[in-house]
Amino acid sequence: MDLVKSILENEQGKADPCKSTSVHKDVELDIDLGTLLASDYNTLDMKTLKLKPDSYLKDLTRDNVQLLINKIWELPIERTNDVIMATLPKPEYVLPRSRVIPKSKPLTKWQQFAKQKGIQVKNKGKTKLKWDEELKKWIPRYGYRRANALKQKKWLIEAKNNDDPTDDPFSKAKIAKKERQSKNEFQRLRNIAKSRNIKLPRVGLPTKDHFQNSKQLSEALTIARTSTASVGKFQAKLPKEKDAKGIAKEVPGMKRKRKAPPLNIVEEKNQNKNLVDSLLTKKTKVLHENYLTGTTAVRKQPATNKNKKKKDLLKRGKDAKKPKAGKGQRDLHKKVGGRKRR
Repeated sequence: MDLVKSILENEQGKADPCKSTSVHKDVELDIDLGTLLASDYNTLDMKTLKLKPDSYLKDLTRDNVQLLINKIWELPIERTNDVIMATLPKPEYVLPRSRVIPKSKPLTKWQQFAKQKGIQVKNKGKTKLKWDEELKKWIPRYGYRRANALKQKKWLIEAKNNDDPTDDPFSKAKIAKKERQSKNEFQRLRNIAKSRNIKLPRVGLPTKDHFQNSKQLSEALTIARTSTASVGKFQAKLPKEKDAKGIAKEVPGMKRKRKAPPLNIVEEKNQNKNLVDSLLTKKTKVLHENYLTGTTAVRKQPATNKNKKKKDLLKRGKDAKKPKAGKGQRDLHKKVGGRKRR
């Protein structure tokens, strides 16, 4: 039975290879010719979709596209260079975009001049390669391997009568090329500054004073936000915005954020312990104030071993006994080396 069905389907396809352009739909399609969008709101036949998903979807797509093309043929049509063109109306649906529409670049000085004078650059039909009669081969018009081709062409420079024989014409050509490159770069930067409405001096390019630093911008932003009566308390911050460093001293009323109080006794003990440890580790003299007499007494620091030795040496006289030795008991593992000899 399957074989008979397949043969019948093939015969039907041969008998009617081209389907009709008229398509019937229970619910008419919502067609937007401006965006070439066709929305089909008819219910799907789930049985045929499960049995023959590929053929069903293919036929459904073909019918919808046919309806869209029928609508396009109803538009005003023109023929230009043996090509039929239809002018589409304005789109009704606003399709979402993943990115912002790119802004058109401002025209350069040369492009503005060419537009005013009606100069058209004819780049159509030009290939990347061109035939050179001197080298008898195809060389690139621009880009990769063009510099090597020019070197092969200009391997010899003709000297004139007025030229100095001591001068090197190749070095002069290199210097002239660098000057042309720097001039083009200078003009490019001027075009960028002009497009951004930056005032330029008559000679040279704008200095760094015209372009603000990121640090200056953050300081100006912080000052502008805190220049209210509430010192910026009710002004919302920008995303990832931080206060500029060292600005709290200059802005009156702006203070650093206070630390939150301890939540429990353990945190309070740790904070007090850290405070005492920081005081003890500092090398400062601790003063004891006597409030009765109004005087302060400095605690005497315990004398170190070096100070003791110095005092003992000063106290000794000529008749003082020398310290006793180790009486022959010497640990070779602890002490290394013997007695120093002079």
